[in-house]
Amino acid sequence: MLTIQFRSCILAGVLLVVGSEFLAATGPANLLVIQTDEHNFRTLGCYREHLPADQAFIWGERAIVDTPNLDSIAHRGAICTSFYATSPVCTPSRAALLSGRYPQNTGAVTNDLPLRDEIVTFAARLQRMGYATGFAGKWHLDGPGKPQWQPARQFGFADNRFMFNRGHWKMLELTPNGPRVKGRDRQGRESYDANGADETSFTTDWLTDRTIEFIEENQQQPFCYMVSIPDPHGPNAVREPYDTMFDPRLFHQPRTFDQTKDQTPAYLGPNSKSFSPLGMARYFGMVKCIDDNVGRILDKLKELNLLENTTIVFTSDHGDLCGEHHRDNKGNPYEASARVPFMIASPGKIQPGTVLNQAMSGIDFTPTILNILHPDVEHSLADVEGRDLSALFTTGRADDDFQDVIFLRRAGTEAGWVAAVTDRYKLVLSPQDTPWLFDMQLDPDELVNYFESPSHKTTRQYLAAALAKYGPAHQDGHVRHPKVLEDLVRAQAVE
Repeated sequence: MLTIQFRSCILAGVLLVVGSEFLAATGPANLLVIQTDEHNFRTLGCYREHLPADQAFIWGERAIVDTPNLDSIAHRGAICTSFYATSPVCTPSRAALLSGRYPQNTGAVTNDLPLRDEIVTFAARLQRMGYATGFAGKWHLDGPGKPQWQPARQFGFADNRFMFNRGHWKMLELTPNGPRVKGRDRQGRESYDANGADETSFTTDWLTDRTIEFIEENQQQPFCYMVSIPDPHGPNAVREPYDTMFDPRLFHQPRTFDQTKDQTPAYLGPNSKSFSPLGMARYFGMVKCIDDNVGRILDKLKELNLLENTTIVFTSDHGDLCGEHHRDNKGNPYEASARVPFMIASPGKIQPGTVLNQAMSGIDFTPTILNILHPDVEHSLADVEGRDLSALFTTGRADDDFQDVIFLRRAGTEAGWVAAVTDRYKLVLSPQDTPWLFDMQLDPDELVNYFESPSHKTTRQYLAAALAKYGPAHQDGHVRHPKVLEDLVRAQAVE
């Protein structure tokens, strides 16, 4: 009688053979996913193209970073103007993107909690089809380990030699014993120090080198690679010449920096202490360094004649307020916190210059990307909660049952805000405050509460009804809070 382990090996071999035969018959369709960390979408030229000037240049008319390489991904394919982090904090957002499941159903509901063993990622699904898979950079899905190189649980990323679990290290290096953090403090401990970083050791450059090596090594077979760059997350430090590339004098506080108490929801917590023009200049430097390195990857794909056969995705795990609403960082439903860049180039599948304004979320990525890559395959997605939006990307038309509404939530198990979001509206309910309804067309700065507005009654009812269905359908404890349930009833009231 065959042992379970032996039967598993046979099954894996059969799947690999079947997958390889399938890809040989249909042609390889490489996938490269580039993810940054805490990235404000307004720093990208392709997003500024779709914004009015007062929203595109919130730090000053001359406070601009050119991003031609990142822009080229959008121009060669599609840009999503309303793509959101399902939960705008590192771990839960990454869990949603990788799995297609809401954070509360992955185990990774807040930072430093591990992804559950049974979670199946998009990489694992492609690996079963015969793809060579790998990951480099920040993972943040294996618990509190820091940096914790090459986590034992691979989740479908077979080559994870250059995956580290956690940290925003500025310098990395290869040693005979493997990769390690190069920055050290006076006691010799790993640190975020960037002093002495150059084009071979600065983390963005270093991870780009590893990505290029993987592409070169696997150019003769279909591959799926994800590179997760820790920048432009703080600390705001970058190597020469990017550290002095932008003049701090060009940056000023966003106009929402001094918003009043009446314009500020109570669930947001305390304000940041100050606005740093120097910090913003270095933030822009990090973005420019990322763009230049993306250019290096694109050049390598061109050199190897792989660019037209590789689907390239660029996104981030969450945004950074960068002074908007007197705040930095993330964790709340404001646009600069929860809305993230998402561009995809897929030659022959997505028309160049496609602009998609429908609301999308990280949980939609897994089913969508699988069906963009291989639309004729019946993917086993019974465990996935996200929507397959591949038709939107490939034809510009949504399926008949499409609803332009997504759901965002505060990270953690403790009851907090939960939101229903469309391309224009955002209904946020919280145990800590009265309901807020934002109209991002009339009020792109998100300073006005339209919840009681008679002209917004139908919208309020629609979003509340959608939120009331979402909560029990996806086991979201935030929606079960008595105050939130009470507000849902109130929001749906006819009178």
